[in-house]
Amino acid sequence: MKRDHNHRESSTGKVGSSSMTACKEETAGFDELLVVLGYKVRSSDMADVAHKLEQLEMVLGDGISHLSDDTVHYNPCDLSGWVNSLLSDHTNQEKTEPDPVYDLSAIPGSAAYPRGKRMRIESSVSPSTTTRSVVVLDSQETGVRLVHALLASAESVQQNNFKLADALVKQVGLLASSQTGAMRKVATYFAEGLARRIYRIYPRDDVGLSSFSETLHIHFYESCPYLKFAHFTANQAMLEAFATAEKVHVVDLGLNQGLQWPALIQALALRPGGPPDFRLTGIGSSLTGDSIQEVGWKLGQLASTIGVNFEFKSIVLNNLSDLKPEMLEIQTGSESVAVNSVFEIHRLLANPGSIEKFLSTIKSIKPDIVTVVEQEANHNGAGFLDRFTESLHYYSSLFDSLEGPPSQDRAMSELYLGRQILNLVACEGEDRVERHETLVQWRNRFGVAGFKPVNIGSNAYKQASMLLALNAGADGYKVEENEGCLLLGWQTRPLIATSAWRFSRVE
Repeated sequence: MKRDHNHRESSTGKVGSSSMTACKEETAGFDELLVVLGYKVRSSDMADVAHKLEQLEMVLGDGISHLSDDTVHYNPCDLSGWVNSLLSDHTNQEKTEPDPVYDLSAIPGSAAYPRGKRMRIESSVSPSTTTRSVVVLDSQETGVRLVHALLASAESVQQNNFKLADALVKQVGLLASSQTGAMRKVATYFAEGLARRIYRIYPRDDVGLSSFSETLHIHFYESCPYLKFAHFTANQAMLEAFATAEKVHVVDLGLNQGLQWPALIQALALRPGGPPDFRLTGIGSSLTGDSIQEVGWKLGQLASTIGVNFEFKSIVLNNLSDLKPEMLEIQTGSESVAVNSVFEIHRLLANPGSIEKFLSTIKSIKPDIVTVVEQEANHNGAGFLDRFTESLHYYSSLFDSLEGPPSQDRAMSELYLGRQILNLVACEGEDRVERHETLVQWRNRFGVAGFKPVNIGSNAYKQASMLLALNAGADGYKVEENEGCLLLGWQTRPLIATSAWRFSRVE
């Protein structure tokens, strides 16, 4: 699904009503809940659709691997017609093809099961009885077999052997049911991602989900220290860059709910000699234009209360590569400029040339500092199996760090991460936006673009370590320095990295 790259600038945040009116007219007569999810089903047809879905649920237990052989992209707007086509395809499949039998111990490649271990999947249907998948395996090492089944399915996907991938991914659910905690949750999300890729039923990211995404973001902030660490370390780097400036201007590439900025405003208010004038330019997608203005208003209220002169402007963009220097209204020579990105710029890698275009734009405004927080992972390689394996390890550590007493924040945080997994595994091309890269790779990209690193410093390291101990407990989480950058990890694995850059005036 291609994205509209038209942009809108707003100082009021009000979105025109004409597009909303047209949308309402287009969806009139359809069930509103399903319209939000991307399906058009007339209210009068709901009973019929429910009956068809019940039929579909009955047949899906026997497998829908044949969908992988169809070139149709199953991303329907007409749910009733789509269900009908699936039922029809499944009926025709049963008439023409025998039931498969797979010997999983014979799978070639690095994801194969260990020698001496056999897993056999059989499926048979008779007129009087239905025998679903039967798994014969050693009761020991089920967790190891679960990982092997995931990797074997991913390897089969890479080899375009979708029938075998289908058989394998169905067994993941059976194996995952014997696990508890993080392993079960991670395996379930990765299995869903594989299934969506095999059956070509891709995750959506539409207007109806935008407010939900913001809600998940807030829960993730509250439940674990990753975003707090990101905001704190980036703010510390900016405060050092702003040390003597009378006017400061922060360009935030992903404003979201503005959770990063109250702490910075308060720190500026306490600066010896008085606070500088503070301009904030918040950038967001067209799906969140109204909420951006609300965030700006709340930050303005806080700044006024503690005596900081504050100015806010919003820029609404669908893609950061559409950002142009004139949109930012930089006051060259009279203000210190910082550009801030927290988990944003990796999305530019989905479109070739976008990251280079964006960095060229940022370079042209000559910022005093660019703060960047990104996932410390290599999820942007060419090979699907390598990406899948790296992602499985990375998100296993993230989910493990979230383990604890059940809470709404934790449950919603797992969903927040789960949506990233689905995008990583199921999507390709410009729709695969979760293209994380390592600190080494970002160093290379910024260096080529003409930026030089800024050392965040040991003082920030000490304060970040203290903050972590106070807010999340010291056990498990680790802060480390790496050539002037700060990383936060779980146990022995770094998971996010904060780096800082400045415009290099000597080429």
